[in-house]
Amino acid sequence: MPTLPTPSPPVAVQRAKESFADFVAAYRDRLGHLFGTRHDVDAAGPERGVPPFVIQRFRDVDPLSVFVPEAYGGRGGPIGHGLTMLEETSYHSLPLSLIVGINGGLFLQPVAKYATEEAKQRVLPSYIRDRKLAGLMITEPDYGSEALSMETGWRETDTGTIRIEGTKHWAGLTGWADYWLLTARPLTSSGGLRRDVDFFIADANAPGQHVDVEELYPNLGLKMIPYGRNRVDVEVPCSSRLEPTSTGVKMMLDTLHRSRLQIPGMGMGYLRRVFDDALTHARERFVGGQALLDYDQVRARLARLQSFVTGTAAMCMETAGTAGVDRDLFGDGLKANAFKTVVTDWMQEAAQSFLQLSGAQGYREDHRAGRALVDSRPYQIFEGSNDILYQQVTESVVKAMRRLKQVDLGAYLRTEPLTARAATMFGESLAFDVDWSMPQRKLVDLGKAISRIVTMEMTIEMGERGFSAELVQNMLDETRAEVRALLETYRSGGLTAVVEETVAPDWLSRVRVS
Repeated sequence: MPTLPTPSPPVAVQRAKESFADFVAAYRDRLGHLFGTRHDVDAAGPERGVPPFVIQRFRDVDPLSVFVPEAYGGRGGPIGHGLTMLEETSYHSLPLSLIVGINGGLFLQPVAKYATEEAKQRVLPSYIRDRKLAGLMITEPDYGSEALSMETGWRETDTGTIRIEGTKHWAGLTGWADYWLLTARPLTSSGGLRRDVDFFIADANAPGQHVDVEELYPNLGLKMIPYGRNRVDVEVPCSSRLEPTSTGVKMMLDTLHRSRLQIPGMGMGYLRRVFDDALTHARERFVGGQALLDYDQVRARLARLQSFVTGTAAMCMETAGTAGVDRDLFGDGLKANAFKTVVTDWMQEAAQSFLQLSGAQGYREDHRAGRALVDSRPYQIFEGSNDILYQQVTESVVKAMRRLKQVDLGAYLRTEPLTARAATMFGESLAFDVDWSMPQRKLVDLGKAISRIVTMEMTIEMGERGFSAELVQNMLDETRAEVRALLETYRSGGLTAVVEETVAPDWLSRVRVS
C-alpha cells in the first residue's frame, strides 16, 4: 500500500485544533442556524442555486477541512470524520452534502493521495485559506457509464505543458468550481487514444486553465447544484498530472470505489431526517379520530424506514474502518457497488414512503417529502447506474465462483467474508446452482439480492460491537424478507420481451356489455 509523503510545511493559515467532538458540535449548530433560522430551506426548495451566505457561513466551520492533511493547512483526520461531516450536512440539506462529497471524495482525497508534491503545495493550502470549491469531470455526452471510451484527450506541448481537449457534462458545480480534476486519455502520435486514463488538476483562475460552460442544464432535483455541458481546452503544468501507483484505470477505480463507499455518509443523515420527519408527522396527523401512528400500515412503513437507518449506519461503520486514503480500493468493487446501490435505493424508497405518509401536502415543491423524492433520485444514476452496478456485483461473484469451481451460490456466499454470516440466515433459499449464462435482467436481480446480503453482514457485525440488538434484528428481518422476494424473482423463469411494431390496443370494440 502506498504511503503519503510528509511535505514541508506550506505557508498556510494554522487552524485551532479543537477536539473533533467540539468541531462537529460547532458545525451542527451552524447548520441548525443556517437551515432553521437564517435560510428557509422549505421555501427555497424550488429555487435554483444557493444564497452566497450559505456557502460562506458553512465554510466558516469548514467541513471540507477534514479531507485536507494537516500539513497543508487542513484538519486532516480519518475517513470516519469525513463521513460524519456528510451525515451532519445531509440531515439538513442533501444537495449541500453532495457538495461536500464532491469536494472531499472526488477531488481532495485523490489529490491528497496521488498528486505531485508541487501540485499539493500549490493547491491544498489555497483551497483551505481561500475557501475554494472543486469537482471532478469524467462523464461525456456520448460516454456516460462507459468511461473508458471517453474521447477527451491529452498531449504534451512543445512548451512543456499538457494540453487537454474534449467535452464533459453533468459535472457537479459546473461554472462554480475553482479547481477541476479532469480525466483524459493520452493521444497517440497518429491522433488515436490509448486505453489508459489520466487525471489532471486544472485551476480555473489560472491563465489557459479555465473550462468554458457551453450550457447549464435545468436539472430536475438538486437545484442547489449547477450542472451543464463544458468545453475543455486547457493547458496545465506537467506537475498537475496525478501519479498513479500502477495504472490510471486502477487509480480511477480506487477513487470511484472510495467515493461510492462514502455515499452512505450522505444517506445516513438524509435517512435519519426522513425518518424523524415521518415519525413526527405520524404522531401529529390525525385521520378518522386517531393518529396516523396508530395505523398498522403506517407503523410498517416507519419500521422499514428505521431499518434503512440501521443498515446505513452499519455501512458507515465499515467504510470508516476499511476505506482510508492509505488503502488501495481498486479491487473492492463488490463492497463499493453493494453499498452505493443499496443505500441509494433505500433513499429513494424512503422518499416515496414519506411522500405517501404526507398525503397531498407532500406533493409540493416546497415540502420536504417532495424535495426528498427528486433530490434522492439521481443518486441511483450518478457514479454508476444502479442497474449496471448490480450487474457488476453478480459478475464479480460469478467470476470468483468459477475460479473456485463452485456452482452453489449459498455455499460460496457462506465462505465470502462480505456475506458469510448473513448467508446462513437463508438456509435452502440460497441453495441453487448459478447459471453462468444468465440474461442481464437476472444478473441485476441476483445483484440486488447479493448486495442486500452484504449490508446484512455489516449490520450483524455492528450488533456484535454493541449496537442495539432490537434495531439490528428489525433490520435483518426487513432485509431478509426483501432478499427472499428478490431471489424468487430471480428463480422465476418468465422472461418477457418487447413486441415491436404494434398499434394502439383496440379495446373499445372488445367491450362486453352486461
